[in-house]
Amino acid sequence: MQAASLTGGALAAAAVSRVAMAALPEVVSQSSPATAAPLSPTSGRPYQPVVTLNGWTLPWRMNQGVKEFHLVAEPVVREMAPGFKAHLWGYNGQSPGPTIEVVEGDRVRIFVTNRLPEHTSIHWHGQRLPSGMDGVTGLTQPAIGPGKTFVYEFEARRPGTFMYHPHADEMTQMAMGMMGMWVTHPKAKHPDIDTVDRDFCFLLNAYDIEPGSYTPKIMTMLDFNIWSWNSRVFPGIDSLNVRTGDKVRIRVGNLTMTNHPIHVHGHEFVVSGTDGGPTPRAARWMEVTTDIAVGQMRQLEFVADEEGDWALHCHKSHHTMNAMGHDVPTLIGVDHRGVAEKIAKLIPDYMVMGERGMADMAEMEMPLPDNTAPMMTGAGPFGSVEMGGMFSVLKVRPDQKPGDYSDPGWFKHPQGTVSYEWTGELASAARQHSAGGHLMQPQNMPGKEIEVKARKPSSKGHHSGH
Repeated sequence: MQAASLTGGALAAAAVSRVAMAALPEVVSQSSPATAAPLSPTSGRPYQPVVTLNGWTLPWRMNQGVKEFHLVAEPVVREMAPGFKAHLWGYNGQSPGPTIEVVEGDRVRIFVTNRLPEHTSIHWHGQRLPSGMDGVTGLTQPAIGPGKTFVYEFEARRPGTFMYHPHADEMTQMAMGMMGMWVTHPKAKHPDIDTVDRDFCFLLNAYDIEPGSYTPKIMTMLDFNIWSWNSRVFPGIDSLNVRTGDKVRIRVGNLTMTNHPIHVHGHEFVVSGTDGGPTPRAARWMEVTTDIAVGQMRQLEFVADEEGDWALHCHKSHHTMNAMGHDVPTLIGVDHRGVAEKIAKLIPDYMVMGERGMADMAEMEMPLPDNTAPMMTGAGPFGSVEMGGMFSVLKVRPDQKPGDYSDPGWFKHPQGTVSYEWTGELASAARQHSAGGHLMQPQNMPGKEIEVKARKPSSKGHHSGH
């Protein structure tokens, strides 16, 4: 198998020896939507593991010096938020699939079994590898038919954060949630890769799922209504829990069909890496928002030195909404109480929407279809957070122990550090008493009335004054 892989071809199950096929790595699946604890390496080269937000890392086995994984492409049910489930396609029980973690220089062998109703493949996005292992159906390999197992084998040649996804019926399969992350850790100290205390990763993905339905529309190009991180929407997205003073790394990959400006509150960060590898230190600068384009990965790093609960979200405001309807009219300032009263006699559940803005929607107990999520939801310590979709919270605490990723609860603000309502008198604003003020009377304008005469041609070609 090693010799065959060096020729650059993805190996069909029939081409693998019986001895190898008799010892396929065990299929490990996961159905819980909770963030799994980091998977510390028990064999192979040591590394500091990542934590996949609302996801997990795929276990492996060592086989004569080769790190072996087993991915299964299959239909899955993903809980996107409590009470809201989607019928997706993914890997090993989830969408996105599990994160694959290896070390620079590792020889990697991935068995891919297809349990989908159509053929598939896997492209190892951003990797340096033989052309025949690149996973493009028809171009670099035959398709993996339903029920077939193929093998990909290559060396993890450079450290960084990468992604995997199909290059077969890509429009359908990626719209259905087939994607995952790949992290290659450095094998030795790297001048542009720091050691961090917390290392998170997640994918940006989007779906068009009509309220009350379960399966995404695969033909949608732009008007998605579910914007998610690792196929979870707020408040179903776990918080990122760190200790005060921790060096934090967040790896974010974008496999949606638009860009996402990711914004961190309360801290500045540097973009320390991209799909191309670590960013040279001389090319870094401080940011609080970085735009991640389609097919890109950005690696954010900062010191979490401000205690509190800090928002972390996409700064496109429509992307922090759930199940958003694009055909809802703007009714701000429209008093339609009389109309609403008449409609309510015909439709008892009808309620006024949007005449004062949309914030009321977060407070309403509106009846929803059986399977969807409210547009704005999530309760914080001071009331409704009025967010959904691509939103989470960075929780910085002094007593969060190393290796502890559990939710510490809401931040207890020190006395006098929370914005409050002012109930005293307001001082009168200073005003200019002259009519219009001096700015309305430019110095170069005459202060007295003048007579203006205009001339226009007469019908006979002569001019007359008026």
